[in-house]
Amino acid sequence: MQTCEKFIAENNLFKSGEIIGVGCSGGSDSMALLHFLAKNQEKFDIEVVAIHVDHGIRDNSYLDADFVKEKAKQLGVRFYKFRVDVPKIAKEKSISIETAARDARYGVFRALLKKGVVDKIALAHHMLDQAETILMHIFRGSGVAGARGMSPISENVFVRPLLSTQKQEIYDYLDRNHIEFVEDETNEDMGYSRNFVRNRIMKDILSRWSGAACAIVNFGKAVQDDDDYINSQIHTDAFIVEDRSVKIPLSYFLYPNAISSRIVFRAFNAIGINTDVEKKHIDMIKELARAGENGKRLNLPFDIIAVKEYDYLTIYNRHEEKPVLDLPFKCGEFDLPNGKKLIVKRVKDFNLTDGQLVLDYRKVPKEAFWRFRKDGDVFTKFGGGTKKLKSFLIDKKVPSRLRDQLPLLVVGNEVLAIAGIEISEKVKVENVPTAYMIEIKG
Repeated sequence: MQTCEKFIAENNLFKSGEIIGVGCSGGSDSMALLHFLAKNQEKFDIEVVAIHVDHGIRDNSYLDADFVKEKAKQLGVRFYKFRVDVPKIAKEKSISIETAARDARYGVFRALLKKGVVDKIALAHHMLDQAETILMHIFRGSGVAGARGMSPISENVFVRPLLSTQKQEIYDYLDRNHIEFVEDETNEDMGYSRNFVRNRIMKDILSRWSGAACAIVNFGKAVQDDDDYINSQIHTDAFIVEDRSVKIPLSYFLYPNAISSRIVFRAFNAIGINTDVEKKHIDMIKELARAGENGKRLNLPFDIIAVKEYDYLTIYNRHEEKPVLDLPFKCGEFDLPNGKKLIVKRVKDFNLTDGQLVLDYRKVPKEAFWRFRKDGDVFTKFGGGTKKLKSFLIDKKVPSRLRDQLPLLVVGNEVLAIAGIEISEKVKVENVPTAYMIEIKG
């Protein structure tokens, strides 16, 4: 596996002291990778752990988990097993089994990364996988971004040490080291797009052009070089990234298509959307930005929504769960579902900065509490005049996707304060030495 070792060094895939989780199905590629990294932990100065995700597609899939567990034990590495119901996920989300399996698998990986169980995830994609991926992206109409293929490292945490390794080299390594692996019978199911490309298209191509896989991969590298140069000339300083959304100034869509398309991809990457978005969807987003009416939105695949909001085109995930908030009205710091903090404290100095509000605590009923908005909420503007909360927020040009995340101080359907936005006329400060100050941080 000299190709693999060289590739790791050239791309700086590992850092000293990192814990590397190897995604291991039990198949030939992942078993070769697990064995190679486990046997070279000292050389790379890493700790290797095995991670197996049982997709629940086959009745006997638990046997693969048992197999990987035993091999991990023999190699002396920790083992983590997870089971997900992929058929159920596919049905609920109306997506393919392949997409559901990938989403579930990466969901497990990201959870482990977030918890600090591992620092990176090593995936066993090899050169032939790369060639197949490039072809599949082209067939789906993904354009230049797809023709690049997979990166040696993505999102700074997913690494692919075998990406320049040929399949035969992996087989040779398995034979030389007497490494056992399991065969997944679903790999022969032509109902899966990857299997169709691998077992039909690539098989026919390689029968005529034996070096085709390497040629396709080299084409992908050439595309990547050109794409990287063009991307280096693009500046997106005016992006506004908020949680899982990104706002793109409409002026960015005045650039030529080669630039504006990459701006959209840059926006996706800024909020962690790393899916195979097709060229037609990018064109739809650009058309919305250039000619769409304010408030118009596009529902796109991969849980993406794009909406034109005043001077911006905003891209975000449409399947975020509606947040829930139920907090008493008192002084303190309170965690919000979006990771920010609601701060309430008594103050005497009313020299406020942007986003800070003060109210007369004597005017707040004891039963008042913090929650998110509901239908029927009303708000009395500072200075007078009662309106539906929705209408008030529209007047304040608060994007609809953010309205459900604004902490509201309420009594019944009466909104007394909108954190970070405004207080009601009914709680304005009048001749008191102290007041409650409200702000959102984070």
